Amino acid sequence: MLMVSLSRRQFFSSSAVALAAAGLAGCAGGGRDMPSFGDMFGGFGGPQGVGGATIGKPDYQAIYGSFSGEQFPVLAFDYARVDPVFLRQIVRYQGPERPGTVVVDPKSRYLFFVEPDQRATRYGVGVGREGFLWNGVAQINMRRSWPDWIPPKEMVDRDPDIRAQLVSTKRGLGVPGGSRSPLGARALYLFGKTGDLGYRIHGTTEPETIGSNVSSGCIRMVNQDVIHLYSRAPEGTKVIVLG
Repeated sequence: MLMVSLSRRQFFSSSAVALAAAGLAGCAGGGRDMPSFGDMFGGFGGPQGVGGATIGKPDYQAIYGSFSGEQFPVLAFDYARVDPVFLRQIVRYQGPERPGTVVVDPKSRYLFFVEPDQRATRYGVGVGREGFLWNGVAQINMRRSWPDWIPPKEMVDRDPDIRAQLVSTKRGLGVPGGSRSPLGARALYLFGKTGDLGYRIHGTTEPETIGSNVSSGCIRMVNQDVIHLYSRAPEGTKVIVLG
């Protein structure tokens, strides 16, 4: 999901990472050499990785059960429908980033929240399909619970079927926040030095797509997982998207 054209919003991080954009149809990233994924996360990198780095055995029935106390229902996720490597778990972390940093590896479809004591919480994510991948360093500068989804004109032009879903909201034609919104239960908005990059980390109405290349550049998570991350990643959180 892209909200604004990235071709007008190149940004540079403090590490001199540049995002060279190619408009709403997709963008190409470039920048400094990042630590290898295997080095950062104890050699446990790809979707087919096994054993070793996982710490403890999560109770997925509890983690992915239905939630009460939310503005809209959060339904239980049938986690058996996805590869178990994409389910939330604690893994070893050996990289240089401080606790509280978010690291996204689009190639492996993982998002890591760096913890103290050389650990990280790993979540499976859906990432950009071919032509919509990007990389660089950003910051969470805005967060929303049950956000409205306002697709950009370019997205509607690419997929006219979207138009039938849209109604008037305070921010324009879109899908109001709630169980039908493609942004799901939470959205974390990514900014660079020049402003909103148009990319979000957000929930989804299609949790079974986690672990695949499906989005228009945004990073999608199971609602239970994005709620968990949202509670731990305040505004100002650093986000690194690996190349």
